[in-house]
Amino acid sequence: MPISSQQIRSVTAQMYEWSLKQIPDDTRATLARFETTETNPTGRKTLAIMLESSDEAKKNSQLVCSDVGFPVYMIKVGSRARIDGNLRQAIEGGFADLVAQIDPPILQMVTHPLTHKRSYAAPGMPQITFDWVDDADYIEITCSPKALGSGRWAALEIFVYPSMDQIEKYVMECVLRAGSQACPPIVVGVGIGGTFDYAAKMAKEATLRANGVHNPDPMVASLEERLLKAINATGFGPMGTGGDSTAMAVNVNISHGHGFVPVAVCFNCWINRRTRVRINNDGEVTRYE
Repeated sequence: MPISSQQIRSVTAQMYEWSLKQIPDDTRATLARFETTETNPTGRKTLAIMLESSDEAKKNSQLVCSDVGFPVYMIKVGSRARIDGNLRQAIEGGFADLVAQIDPPILQMVTHPLTHKRSYAAPGMPQITFDWVDDADYIEITCSPKALGSGRWAALEIFVYPSMDQIEKYVMECVLRAGSQACPPIVVGVGIGGTFDYAAKMAKEATLRANGVHNPDPMVASLEERLLKAINATGFGPMGTGGDSTAMAVNVNISHGHGFVPVAVCFNCWINRRTRVRINNDGEVTRYE
């Protein structure tokens, strides 16, 4: 039995709503740990407010933040997955259903890049990217809406045969430039290598990694640890109120390339919006986040 487009439409709409009304479990656990270790009293109180706010939003089906961002989906399609209908059209329809039905209503956040006119629908929205998974009989969908606070500060620069020190310095420059405006505690995603576009993709994917999970390459894992320590020493603290809880994680992905080495840096705010489900050919839906 194929995966129906109607099921995809329904599930993707639900995923967007989930991402707006609760924070991921691992994110909540990290914020709770920070509340016990934060040395700045104002920062500690801010973390307590974040936890209380997110818990109340989940309990009462309210928005954690009024900036709901714009819809972003990443789809992994298994080579043996069977889909009945148009996948992209189903996701577009699901977002339209969400806009019409969600309570409380969401603001128009889909913005024309030149006129800045806002709407709910536009060409290329929702933003969807696809990957292929060999020998798999499912589709896996990740929803990670992107809002202004963290989206504004993403950056990319191309180096030629950079040293590790150069890369670390660039990442820290991006973090310092963002300061408290990315709504910390943040997750920092870094993509190193490949091509211009692939480095940005790796950085985005890195922000979706569960907190506390390091890159399996020991050299890259060590880089993650050094950057996390350095970022938490900046003193920005929760929402810029001061303290040592500025970043929940630094996640780095790398790719081989050529002599030119793109380095991309992006951020997720403290809400760390991400939901992920898998739909099997038999219609079973498994929610992972």
